[in-house]
Amino acid sequence: MQINPYLLFDGCCRDAFEFYAECFGGKIDAMISHRGTPAEGHVAPEWVDKIMHARMTVGVWVLMGSDAPPDRSEGPARGFSVHYGTTDPQDAVRVFQKLAEGGTVKMAIQPTFWASQFGMLVDRFGIPWMVNCEAPR
Repeated sequence: MQINPYLLFDGCCRDAFEFYAECFGGKIDAMISHRGTPAEGHVAPEWVDKIMHARMTVGVWVLMGSDAPPDRSEGPARGFSVHYGTTDPQDAVRVFQKLAEGGTVKMAIQPTFWASQFGMLVDRFGIPWMVNCEAPR
């Protein structure tokens, strides 16, 4: 069994996934727009090149997402965060700083009682993240 996040975007899914692939060293396995599919006739003409399904892998980690048409969008992402965990404090800082570009830092990355580095942010695509590097035990 596998449980993976599926992120909904307001039209910026392609840009977000290209950014995430660069940030995490991931591989985009799928980037399917509505154009040329049976779904093309069910979206507005200006929406045919938006993404109906994207899939990226980083090792065994899978991230999926799509663009939610305006009539199906639920607004900004709330009530969850995507977690990025690493054992390398420098990697935690690098990823946090990259994700924070153009976004909003909610808690600056810093040592905590459980982590050598921990921070929270909302990236420029509206996705909330937690970056964590657990402290050695």
